[in-house]
Amino acid sequence: MSITLIFIALLAFYVACNLGANDVANSMGTSVGSKAITLKQAIIIAGILEFTGAVLFGHEVSQTLATKIANPVLFAATPEIYLIGMVTVLITCGLWLQIATSQGLPVASSHAVVGAIAGFSWVAVGVDAINWSSIGLVTIGWIFTPIISSAIAALFYSQIKHWILDQPNQLAQLQQWIPWLSVILLGIFGVIVLPSLTQPLTNYLNERIGLNLPSYDIPLFTGAVAAIALTVISWRQLEGVADTADKEQILPTQNSPTNQSPLSTPIERLFGRFQVISACFVAFAHGSNDVGNAIAPLAAVIYINRTGNVPINGITIPIWILILGGAGIVAGLALWGEKVIATIGENIITLQPSSGFCAELATATTILLASRFGLPVSTSHALVGGVVGVGLVQNIKSIKFQTLQSIAVTWLITLPVSAILSAAIFSTARMLFL
Repeated sequence: MSITLIFIALLAFYVACNLGANDVANSMGTSVGSKAITLKQAIIIAGILEFTGAVLFGHEVSQTLATKIANPVLFAATPEIYLIGMVTVLITCGLWLQIATSQGLPVASSHAVVGAIAGFSWVAVGVDAINWSSIGLVTIGWIFTPIISSAIAALFYSQIKHWILDQPNQLAQLQQWIPWLSVILLGIFGVIVLPSLTQPLTNYLNERIGLNLPSYDIPLFTGAVAAIALTVISWRQLEGVADTADKEQILPTQNSPTNQSPLSTPIERLFGRFQVISACFVAFAHGSNDVGNAIAPLAAVIYINRTGNVPINGITIPIWILILGGAGIVAGLALWGEKVIATIGENIITLQPSSGFCAELATATTILLASRFGLPVSTSHALVGGVVGVGLVQNIKSIKFQTLQSIAVTWLITLPVSAILSAAIFSTARMLFL
């Protein structure tokens, strides 16, 4: 059995590699496309933050995924069927993500997991094994996520374009807007990351010292201090930019020649720093959320092997499984991530730091809003929608609709293809091993 578990662990690592190669483009694609950072820098930054997010906070999503789509109670009498099904999920997701990544197409790994679980459950137990309400929520998320993100990105970028980029004195306008941009950036991403990050400190102060702090006090204080610090640092950087601005001809960004570097103006160089910060937050959040797509099936298999029962009321994720998933994401990003990063960052529209910053803000805002309503969404869908929203404000003719068509087709077929592939693999495996 130990050899079998090693094989299944390697399968989970393989899925995590493909997850890293495909989904990490969600956090770093726009930053690379706008030339705010290089591909090598993106791989290093994302690797560190994805791994940290996966190890520190990946257990929450992983605990629920194993019982999210299929009803585990129906497998209580046959845990070996559930075990084979979870191995099937790993094989299916790994294959589909690798196919999509080889074509440079961003897909929703969560949809691949949902489809794979639904596929084997239907074959194993019947249609009643599938939680159709979850399937319905996935469909709603697929439809509305890119639309909402596109609208938010268009709103953000149109305001920055009107109040900063189109103004005759861009530096003076940006100086006035830096505090607001800092608050917006750290506010949106802070709501996603800081509560989980500071919760252990809050628990310690409440339980050991007896302060009885509300759960959001430390995140709010941390966010406020960070926003003030970012504002002061950005103002100082802007002073250095102003010293050399008279030597440069600063034109509105959207009127710059198409062959000009995205970082050719002082304004865009400063926006580039904001964009890198936003990309770091997205990478951390992605690692903490999406690693479950790779390791939840492995965690379910380990649980069944240890207890002989199907996990019904949640499971504890061993730290070594979280480390395995985080390491797989980093390895996949380094080995195969370039194609999807290029699709997100360069093959939809030509991005600059100001526009890429708005696309990432829209992505985070959409995910945050969806989580408030309990809707499962895809970061791939949100970011592509955000990039398109920026393109609509810039110039609709700048959008490469052929790329969007390929992406949309891949999104549309991910769930059914995963379900069919999983059903076929499960049926074969059941005949061979049972």
